Amino acid sequence: MKQLLFAAAAMLAFAACNSANDQNNATDSTAMNGDSTTANAPISDTAWAPLFDGKTLNGWHSYGKTTSGSDWGIDSNAIHLKPAGQGGGGDLISNDQYGDFDLKLQWKISKSGNSGILFYVQEDTAKYKETYFTGPEMQVLDNNGHPDAKIVKHRAGDLYDLITSKPETVKPAGEWNDVEIRSVDSTITFWLNGTEVLTTKLWDDNWKKMVANSKFKQWPDFGTFTNGHIALQDHGNEVWFRNIEIKRL
Repeated sequence: MKQLLFAAAAMLAFAACNSANDQNNATDSTAMNGDSTTANAPISDTAWAPLFDGKTLNGWHSYGKTTSGSDWGIDSNAIHLKPAGQGGGGDLISNDQYGDFDLKLQWKISKSGNSGILFYVQEDTAKYKETYFTGPEMQVLDNNGHPDAKIVKHRAGDLYDLITSKPETVKPAGEWNDVEIRSVDSTITFWLNGTEVLTTKLWDDNWKKMVANSKFKQWPDFGTFTNGHIALQDHGNEVWFRNIEIKRL
């Protein structure tokens, strides 16, 4: 009988010890990892928003108009500008305006073609006849075929007529190029095909000096705005844009 009582007491002591260890382990785990509900909660962020749905030109219109010109259309899930003379184009601009932003897209240019991606464009046609009267541009170009490529600061990836992009990473006409343009806290940075090709400050004294020494000096409001539309340029040549998305910063 005494042996049975001793065994029962030993089993109770062992169970109590295991329970205490389990509680200690749970406490240690919470201390290391935080509350499990909090740790596994979704992290909120500013989501990338598509600027092109791959099927329509919803969210875009031609500069100074309410709809897109008939030269702009859709081709294989890409925005496509047909060669000049087939209808009416004009630069295609986003309905929305953006301040600090991160923009990603892909472009493909035709042989000997020319186009551009503009930002901070002001749509006041009474004051500004063209998008480039106000909006700086990342050049889109066939460097091997278009005569603009012979001009410094006019090659693909350049901040047009202001800064030369380096290194040169553009692909030949007919191939897709990956672009990222980020503007935050007055700094603009360009990436082309995964490589950072230029960065500069906007709106400071050096910026004003660059503009004063460029073709844009004839338009006093060029490059002065901190908010505006994104524009895809109609330069009269066939060009495609796809996978367009943007994040407000």
